[in-house]
Amino acid sequence: MAATATTQRTAQAGERAVVIGSGFAGMAAACCLAQAGLSVTVLEKNDQIGGRARVWKQDGFTFDMGPSWYWMPDVFEKFFARFGKKPSDYYDLVRLDPGYRVYFGANEIVDVPAEPAALEAVFERLETGSAARLRDYLAQAEYKYRVGMGDYVWRPSLSIFEFMDIRMIRESIRIQMLQPLHKHTSRYFSDPRLLQIIEFPVLFLGGTAHNIPAMYSMMNHADLVLGTWYPMGGLRKTAEAIESLAGELGVTLHTRTEARRIVIENGRAVGVQTDLETFPADWVIAGGDYHHIEQNLLEEPFRNYTEADWDKRVLSPSSLLFYLGVNKKLTGLEHHNLFFDEGLDQHAREIYDDPKWPTRPLFYVSCSSKTDPAAAPEGMENVFILIPAAVGLDDPEETRERYYHLVMDRLEAMTGQTIRDSVVVKRSYAHREFGEDYHSYKGNAYGLANTLLQTAFFKPSLRARKVENLLYAGQLTVPGPGVPPSLISGQVAANVILGRK
Repeated sequence: MAATATTQRTAQAGERAVVIGSGFAGMAAACCLAQAGLSVTVLEKNDQIGGRARVWKQDGFTFDMGPSWYWMPDVFEKFFARFGKKPSDYYDLVRLDPGYRVYFGANEIVDVPAEPAALEAVFERLETGSAARLRDYLAQAEYKYRVGMGDYVWRPSLSIFEFMDIRMIRESIRIQMLQPLHKHTSRYFSDPRLLQIIEFPVLFLGGTAHNIPAMYSMMNHADLVLGTWYPMGGLRKTAEAIESLAGELGVTLHTRTEARRIVIENGRAVGVQTDLETFPADWVIAGGDYHHIEQNLLEEPFRNYTEADWDKRVLSPSSLLFYLGVNKKLTGLEHHNLFFDEGLDQHAREIYDDPKWPTRPLFYVSCSSKTDPAAAPEGMENVFILIPAAVGLDDPEETRERYYHLVMDRLEAMTGQTIRDSVVVKRSYAHREFGEDYHSYKGNAYGLANTLLQTAFFKPSLRARKVENLLYAGQLTVPGPGVPPSLISGQVAANVILGRK
């Protein structure tokens, strides 16, 4: 009979911890446990440490395969400071200016500058009076960021009572936990272009401004105030930095080593079995795909949720990605480029309400060689294209090719140049690869959508309720999707094991 983990002892130095998955959550947890004196082993199924922050190199081009935005630099700073380090010990950061470019049409381009006065001038040009309203809006966003990222995300959300003291209730009201974001933003801005600029960051949270809580306007503080940064060498450098830190702390790392089973005895995990051996464990942190680990590595009596429970969850989108090496320099592109020349509402409906391949998709283009010459051979460009799509779709080659040409038609038209005839490296990546490489549930790209009913203690639990010493971390549990939240998630899981708040 499974034991219910209503209480949990704390870890002791010298005990063994096994971490499944080497994404940001798993590696953060591994570093924290190793620092506390545990003997830590990380098991990674792929050939690189870093989870989705992998790199692919071909013919002199270097592509970040996963994350491409570096936001919330304070989260990285706080993580490394925990170990007496700082990001600059491992990589060089540059702030992008403009942070990104938005195409609303071939002749309607808005660059989002880093400097506050220049940003206000852009808003004022698009909507008279909006500069002053932007200052007020961002002041509120800063407060939400301070409360949300300074307090809320660090709570393990194991019980509603974590949020039931008077201060937390008052703060929840002040940060508009219950109000939709669009209702909040539309009080400040009416120009649809400004609304799209303000509301687009929630796409990273797996929802739209109509169903994401207004507390997530904190993302505008992260975006417009803290800024968009780039670690020279690519986002992969952040994963390599944490891998180096883990090595310094004595963490043992195994690549090409897939966890197949969590061995349970008397309600406790005692080991993690792979194809070749079983790694003994006093503690296990599941940093890979929560659904896969629970449904495939645990026997049914030890699971928190049924398959039906998971099927009811609202997931963030998947993505169709293209990695392109172009043998000439391109005009009209900044490092980050958003193509909002089509309506967001229809695309959102075809992601969430009527799942299908989008009729007229919005898309994103990264050209990191604009900032980092090492990303492409001299005189050439590194191009990464992302099209958000509903989860669970079939993605045959003919579908991928159709969307490649659909997007390239628009990209060439809006930037006024031919590109396809100069593509010398091309690779696509979608649902199938997300499932094969990461066991990603339904092929999702960003984890669980941060809707109100999937926030905090409404998310899948960080703790395995029927296995005393098993915890989960990553984008399908608290605090949510994205690199900074995943980095926090691993620390929160480790804090629970170590008895820290």
